[in-house]
Amino acid sequence: MLGSIIGDIVGSIYEFNNIKTKDFPLFRDDCFFTDDTVMTIAVAEAIMNGGERGDFIDSMKKFGRLYPHESYGISFRMWLRSDTREPYGSFGNGSAMRVAPCGWMLELEDCRRLARISAEATHNHPEGVKGALAVADAIYICRQNIANGGSPAECRVLVKEHIEKEYGYDLHRTCDKIRPTYEFNETCQETVPQAIVAFLDSDGFEDAIRNAISLGGDSDTLAAITGGIAEAAYGVPNWIREKALTYLDETLLGVIKRWERFLLVKNG
Repeated sequence: MLGSIIGDIVGSIYEFNNIKTKDFPLFRDDCFFTDDTVMTIAVAEAIMNGGERGDFIDSMKKFGRLYPHESYGISFRMWLRSDTREPYGSFGNGSAMRVAPCGWMLELEDCRRLARISAEATHNHPEGVKGALAVADAIYICRQNIANGGSPAECRVLVKEHIEKEYGYDLHRTCDKIRPTYEFNETCQETVPQAIVAFLDSDGFEDAIRNAISLGGDSDTLAAITGGIAEAAYGVPNWIREKALTYLDETLLGVIKRWERFLLVKNG
């Protein structure tokens, strides 16, 4: 999930100040974590707590209330503040931005089960669920390919073939084709395919993040989704990891440490 957090931090300053270029400082002093990071952390803790529907609801509400001033969507903010435990039919990209931890399970069935539950806690519209499942699948495919001796180039081919066949997203355009006309959009339908293309067009972790942000639009969320997939295919360079962690507080860092220990025990 660190790839998603890195994408969020790097993209944070461009969400409402889009740039249409890959030529920018990867980290700036005014970068910060947003709701994308907070909710990704919440999903990770929910999985560690059991991964049932109630665990996701409890964790999202807990972290949403610990970090009440992040840039949550209006409907999600209302849900966080309320006592309701029911979803509200959203197809926003929030379900996909936070799903990365689900892709790190040992079996695809578990990845999909957790991705679906994590989405349906709030985003129970079919498009909201679809976006989360597609991202979790992409992460799982990359992890398995690399673990079996495959290459990042093979990951890109496998992800494209699988996502187009399984979910029907149009992934034939390149970043250069998307970039000129792409505008801010918070739906899964207009965020997830573009984020996946940013990975498909990349030749490394940093390049994938730069691709996503250069598209414009909801930059931090695009980069969070792309970063989650890119981490599974390329890994995260140590200097990027260490720099990104400096933007997080002790509460978030503590969950990341527990998550890394959890994966070592669970996946071996």
